[in-house]
Amino acid sequence: MKETRSSRRHNVPTVGDVAAHAGVSPMTVSRVVSGKGGVRDEMRKRVEAAVAALKYAPNAAARTLAGGEEIRIGLLHSNPSFAYLSEFLVGSLDQASRSNVQMLVEKCDDARDAEAAVAHLVSARVDGIVLPPPLSDSPAVLDVIRATGLPIVAVATGRAPDWALSVSIDDHRAAYDMTRHLGALGHRRIGFIIGNPNQAASAERLAGHRAALADMALEDAPELIEQGLFTYRSGLAAAEVLLALPDPPTAIFASNDDMAAASVAIAHRRGLDVPSDLTVCGFDDTALATTIWPELTTIRQPVTEMSRKAVELLVQAIRAQRAGDAEVLADPHMLVDYTLIRRQSDAVPRSAPTARRHLG
Repeated sequence: MKETRSSRRHNVPTVGDVAAHAGVSPMTVSRVVSGKGGVRDEMRKRVEAAVAALKYAPNAAARTLAGGEEIRIGLLHSNPSFAYLSEFLVGSLDQASRSNVQMLVEKCDDARDAEAAVAHLVSARVDGIVLPPPLSDSPAVLDVIRATGLPIVAVATGRAPDWALSVSIDDHRAAYDMTRHLGALGHRRIGFIIGNPNQAASAERLAGHRAALADMALEDAPELIEQGLFTYRSGLAAAEVLLALPDPPTAIFASNDDMAAASVAIAHRRGLDVPSDLTVCGFDDTALATTIWPELTTIRQPVTEMSRKAVELLVQAIRAQRAGDAEVLADPHMLVDYTLIRRQSDAVPRSAPTARRHLG
């Protein structure tokens, strides 16, 4: 008789078959095959014997259906940079798929909406929350989530609370390295556009920039520092001010690629060539950095990798919590490497051709 698809499927042992053979619940089978604790030795041996007898091959879907191991995580976002958010979503959704978990994406326009947004995620029965910037730096949002008792991972923040998980880069050192790079090219007047003041990374990047200026004995002129908000529009306004100075900078270092791209646009509007007349550098290395001309020299903050790591870290914490494992995660505050990527938007300034040799 010809074997049908249904009969072939029936011949494959299921979690339920193993549970019936061992005389235990499907939940117990799931805990044993996934290596979780909380199962008595006698029951574990019965399950292992049943697995061997039935030649059962566990898979992620079976564990989820039979063992109640489904995990849902929420992603709460409010980022003004579409390029940053896009990369963050790509990484987090990809890792959620790899980890066999569901992800619910919720927008939170500002801290005042946090309570309603978090309540919506709680009602959807999420097991933990991923929090990208700027919400990862919001005390109000963090307090609302902490009150739920859910584990969270704060991303790209230099001041994550001790009770939260976090994934970030060393923003201070990254900005320091970029400013040193500009100094090595010979730039002496370097404009700096600060990020949104409600994000810890903004202050860290400014501090790193100023530390590099001090180490190179360059003037930290107040007029060369302009406030931005991590938005393209704020970058336009800041670059206008910097380039209208009686003694304008020969280089602008913006705290993200959106504001750097805006600085390039203002330079072109003023008839300046980038990089011959003005060097412009950014931060993040989002897709925008390579979709404008000239392509941006920037700090590569691996946003996609960071979001993947955030989901992975959160899932580990949730599974450990479910298993009753009180052991602290090996790396609850993960620091990810950054890279200075040099492209076509930087050059030696026309006015100081010998400075590069001086700084080595």
